[in-house]
Amino acid sequence: MKNLSQFNPSNKPVCSVCIANYNGIKFIDNCIKSICNQSCLFNVEIIIHDDASIDGSAEYIRNNYPFVKLMQSKQNVGFCISNNRMTKEAKGDFLLLLNNDAILFPDALESLYNYSQNHDHNCILGLPQYNAETDELIDIGSTFDFFLNAVPNKDIHHSDIGMVIGACLWISKSLWDDIGGFPEWFHTLAEDMYLCCMVRLKGFGVEVVPYSGFHHWVGTSIGGGKILKNRLSTLIPRRALSERNKSYVMFLCYPSPLFHLFFSAHILLLLIEGILLSFIKRDSNLLFAIYLFTIKSLWRKRDFLIRLRKKYQKQRSVRAYYFFKPFNVIPYKLQMLIKYGIPDIKQR
Repeated sequence: MKNLSQFNPSNKPVCSVCIANYNGIKFIDNCIKSICNQSCLFNVEIIIHDDASIDGSAEYIRNNYPFVKLMQSKQNVGFCISNNRMTKEAKGDFLLLLNNDAILFPDALESLYNYSQNHDHNCILGLPQYNAETDELIDIGSTFDFFLNAVPNKDIHHSDIGMVIGACLWISKSLWDDIGGFPEWFHTLAEDMYLCCMVRLKGFGVEVVPYSGFHHWVGTSIGGGKILKNRLSTLIPRRALSERNKSYVMFLCYPSPLFHLFFSAHILLLLIEGILLSFIKRDSNLLFAIYLFTIKSLWRKRDFLIRLRKKYQKQRSVRAYYFFKPFNVIPYKLQMLIKYGIPDIKQR
């Protein structure tokens, strides 16, 4: 483990590593140690927000890592509020939002910092993501299809990235504050998509540092969202939040006139998908718990969403062409259906 003087709270940090933790006692050791073993020479602070864990991880962190700034929540508030709380306390010029189940390569912070110094500070940066179980490359950021499904990018030379995953996301504190952080009403999921789309609306970039990387235990924080035995496996709560929050992002961020075309098609396709999936699985709960839940949520928040959309679109500083640059024509769900078949969706 490196010299702990770089984690001295009296030293002004260059980077604040913010870790949202919920029942992560199995992973938190490797996560914190990967930060402590960084090759960078600048000061770093580690902030952990424990989201009312019941596995003793908060006590474990306090007893074993006294240099970590630990924030404890009395109730579970979700990923968005957890990160917003940490970033308010962060003193670094840069933020690294990191999942508790992520493990940084030793040169990760140094690579992110050096890249940010040689490129535009006002951009979001990510790192190549590797599966912690198999060591396989998961993605080098993601592009989108026109229905805002994230399409994993594995081309190291592909620079037009739509988003980087929130499990390891680097952003300047000034840009974070300018965006306003995560929307707390999202609770969890697609908040990284929201942040990246908002940054693109303002004319800034979303890029991946093509070297270094991090390992990630995919799907451990909320369950599902990964390939098991050559089949896509997920959970109803995860899928519901994902579809709802992705729809929020589309409604708020898509520039006109393509917004009207694709959002209408998106709602129609959600209904069709829900009906067909419920019929195939012989489970009407899928239609109600995921698809109608999403549509009802949009309808209930319609006035709020309309006001927010008007505000964001007035702040837009780029043409629609720039925003849609990292988008693919072929629907990603169709590609996944052809490759893996009907997804396995479980209640818990």
